[in-house]
Amino acid sequence: MTADGRIVVVTGAATGIGRAAASALSGAGARVFLLDIDLQGGEEAAAAMERATFIGCDLTSETDVRSAVAAIASSAPRLDALVNNAGGFGVAQGIEDVTLEEWRRILDLNLTSVFLATRALLPLLRRSDAGRVVNIGSLAGQTAGWATSPAYVAAKGGVHALTRSLAAELAPEGITVNTLSPSAVLTERIERLRDREELAATAASIPLGRYQQPEELAQWILFLTSPEASFMTGQIVSVNGGRFMA
Repeated sequence: MTADGRIVVVTGAATGIGRAAASALSGAGARVFLLDIDLQGGEEAAAAMERATFIGCDLTSETDVRSAVAAIASSAPRLDALVNNAGGFGVAQGIEDVTLEEWRRILDLNLTSVFLATRALLPLLRRSDAGRVVNIGSLAGQTAGWATSPAYVAAKGGVHALTRSLAAELAPEGITVNTLSPSAVLTERIERLRDREELAATAASIPLGRYQQPEELAQWILFLTSPEASFMTGQIVSVNGGRFMA
């Protein structure tokens, strides 16, 4: 699938899913802006791609987001797609152990960042004749019983709800909004934080018997940001290896 001439912003693009998405889009011919708080990782990621520009940005900061959008607007005539990937998960714990500070941190990382980036970039998206917003949700936002923070579950559930709200609001303008909901993606961070036994146990819990690679999810992002995905909006697309079948 080609993305020739498309202009795309990917948040949380220094590593993992975001970097894989930015690389796939760049490889398909898009001009990509990578936003991330990780300055070194973001610069290295952009340097490895064609037509890629890195902008350091704390996606939970309204000031930072506005500055990044101003930088994009100064060199891009429009925006064709926004991939809201920035996020992070908390320590697995019960609600009585979650501090208010941690609750707010996780919601800001995963949900407020989507709100801030989408709101700020909407004027540029309106200049496209095929505007697309793709949010990265999680199976944790669709099901209960996950061994993770209730703050993360609530935040990702919020992303799914916000997707539907934005899709309904922006449909008359021809801008589509969808969410990809993966379960276990084998990013560098997951490999670093989990030992071999934990990785094997998670893989065994997936009907397909393995983790998803970031590059596989990136192909879905490539499609949902394309003009071809013109009649699909407000959807929570489960890409989870059969771990949850609705």
